[in-house]
Amino acid sequence: MRIAVLHFSHETVTFLPADTTLEDFVYPGSPCSGEALLAFDPRGYMGGFVQVAREFAGVELVGIESPLWPKTGTGSGWVTTEAFEHFTDVMMRELRAQGPFDGIYLCVHGAMAVRGVDRPEAELARRVREVIGASARIAGTFDPHGNEDGEFLRHADMAFTVKYFPHYDMHLQGERAARMLVRSIRGDYAPSTVTVEVPIISPTVVQWTGASPWSDLVQRALTWEAREPDVYVNVFFGFPWSDVPDVGMTIQVMSNGKPDLAQKIADDMAGFAWRKREALLNTITLFSVPDAVAHARDAAKPVVLADYSDRSGAATFLLREIVQEKLPRVLIASVMDAEAVAQILASGAKPGDAFNMLVGGRVDISAGEPVRIEGRIIGIDSARSWVHVEFGDGCVLIVSPFLVQITEPSQLEAAGIVLRDFDVFVIKSRAHFRRGFDDSGFAKTILLVEPPEPFMGTVRLDALHYDNVDLGRFYPYGAPVFPSVG
Repeated sequence: MRIAVLHFSHETVTFLPADTTLEDFVYPGSPCSGEALLAFDPRGYMGGFVQVAREFAGVELVGIESPLWPKTGTGSGWVTTEAFEHFTDVMMRELRAQGPFDGIYLCVHGAMAVRGVDRPEAELARRVREVIGASARIAGTFDPHGNEDGEFLRHADMAFTVKYFPHYDMHLQGERAARMLVRSIRGDYAPSTVTVEVPIISPTVVQWTGASPWSDLVQRALTWEAREPDVYVNVFFGFPWSDVPDVGMTIQVMSNGKPDLAQKIADDMAGFAWRKREALLNTITLFSVPDAVAHARDAAKPVVLADYSDRSGAATFLLREIVQEKLPRVLIASVMDAEAVAQILASGAKPGDAFNMLVGGRVDISAGEPVRIEGRIIGIDSARSWVHVEFGDGCVLIVSPFLVQITEPSQLEAAGIVLRDFDVFVIKSRAHFRRGFDDSGFAKTILLVEPPEPFMGTVRLDALHYDNVDLGRFYPYGAPVFPSVG
């Protein structure tokens, strides 16, 4: 049994001004193929898929040359047509050259947005199907922030989506994809899928699954999977920062040749989400920048200030307030300023040197204006191109060339940060940080910080200029009718 493995992922913020180019996907280690591709993410989707696929005798995995995540992470805009066409052409040539295959595994995300390609994951599946033929099976794994309607499953056979945010079950969904792909190739599983789009659009910061009602939605999916053998339930929360036609919430259900059962479960899940629509969008408390800094001064320590709305990494509103109010013992990790980092590295600066620069801002209106930081360089992390700057009363700012999302305190320790030196941690994250700062008990106080205007990244989606999305089709911005569930 021969299974080809492909990877092409990005979570695209189409409202950012800088496109994600072909060159952004090319760096040491990317693209890769063979065992390098199969080994690149042992704790994620790929690791789960490879581990379980290799538990079956007679399965050969072939890693097809694929790009890894772009070096910009999620801090870049539209993927260029050139990048998409280049890498898909390479993949299709390799599939033809190394085939035939009994199955294909597509390790994707679901919120990639490509200029000129409405549904890139579905288009990738369509092209794969053209190459491998009708008899081979195709399975994909997805992030819950994917924007996916039923188009992917017109060309592929199976999809498995992470249920939790933070994404604790990526490895598990990779395991499921491998197991069910092998079973399907053997004829033991005949996937029957149903997709229902639910007209709800929500900002990602409200989608944390550690609290009701998002946790209830996840639990309902898990309950159906426990009740009905061979049933799998996907809940795509949606990713509103991509201006694409299939944005919004989607429910997918897969059964073993039981379409009526799949429809029943999909309608139940969609109906539950629709009944809970108001609660789903009102799950969090947001603090203004001044209120957050004032609360942090007297709150139980350590404090996390989650600068949740910053999609570029360059926003400076919180940094400015911390400087003005002289809040002590703060670590800001990080503010994106590629130009400043390049200038510092090119100058040959070293720890101990004075630092006096304008930092951040400038990317777009949602990033604000640059802030002057006066202090001294205390570290240069050449591996990450991070510059550590000490200023004020025991404060440290990390300046980075790209958006950095800190999810675990260990990421900071790996960069040489001594955690006990700080009372307040400022990070650019919506919910992923809860993995290491909330669930672990590290933070005694967590404050989600709201910028002063309805910028890109905030909960106020109607401040965005969508070209491909009519917000009036979605709750809470219109009055959509959802007849299938009432």
